[in-house]
Amino acid sequence: MPFLMLEREDCIASLWQKRTYDRVKLHIPKHFCELPRMPFPESYPDHYKSGEPYSGKRVLVVGCGNSGMEVSLDLCDHGAHPFMVVRDAMHVIPREVLGKSTFELAMLLMAWLPLWIVDKIMIFLAWLVLGDLDKLGIHRPAVGPLTLKHTQGRAPVLDTGALARIRCGQITVVPGITRFTNSDAVLSDGTVVHVDAVILATGYRSNVPQWLRATDFFGKDGYPKTEFPNGWKGQFGLYSVGFARRGLSGASADAVRIAKDLCKLWKEESRPAKKAGRPCYRRSISVVL
Repeated sequence: MPFLMLEREDCIASLWQKRTYDRVKLHIPKHFCELPRMPFPESYPDHYKSGEPYSGKRVLVVGCGNSGMEVSLDLCDHGAHPFMVVRDAMHVIPREVLGKSTFELAMLLMAWLPLWIVDKIMIFLAWLVLGDLDKLGIHRPAVGPLTLKHTQGRAPVLDTGALARIRCGQITVVPGITRFTNSDAVLSDGTVVHVDAVILATGYRSNVPQWLRATDFFGKDGYPKTEFPNGWKGQFGLYSVGFARRGLSGASADAVRIAKDLCKLWKEESRPAKKAGRPCYRRSISVVL
């Protein structure tokens, strides 16, 4: 929402200031707090807990990652009709293959095969188990799921039952949102959808730079400037775990390195100091010819 504030200072020579912001907070009475042409609810939770309050309602879920999929599925279980916004291509893989965890299978394959071959195997298994998702409005990226996770930090979506609800029409896949009206959402393809509530499942960002400013270990994006696998240690005893954008395997690798480093420091500090011994003098014999 673009926002502009103009201020005039009360002084001898008038001073005008122009400030721009990327967000606005309204500290005014509740009946004035609302988005343009979108009435604000009487009460709302800041975190999604259950789909029970949305029973019988049409809910727009913005986001199609693991959180968006799980929220949409939970809304279905509580009798709501969710509309899930899918704007970008994404990988959806089955949670299990032949009774074995898909991620566990991928880790085993990566120990013996190159990453691009494992990607091909994962995509084939996803197509074999889940079928063609293009018909559902879900398109796969050109880059493989594991490569995308390692390079951009975008994890593939695990199907926990949401795809079956999409196929039977209980979850409706819609494109991006252009704007809101009084009670509708106008989509990027021109479709108008009536909604009773909007749930944001758009993920999160690292806020480390907001509260850690005494070091340049982290960049503006909230992640260590040094790439994996060397981004786990900073200066003055600062460590970081889980910022490698490699999921649990990356966090595990960081934790192991930090544990070894702490063990090394502890051994060095607890090593007893050597006792100073008596000075040893060597005899010097001079021969003059």
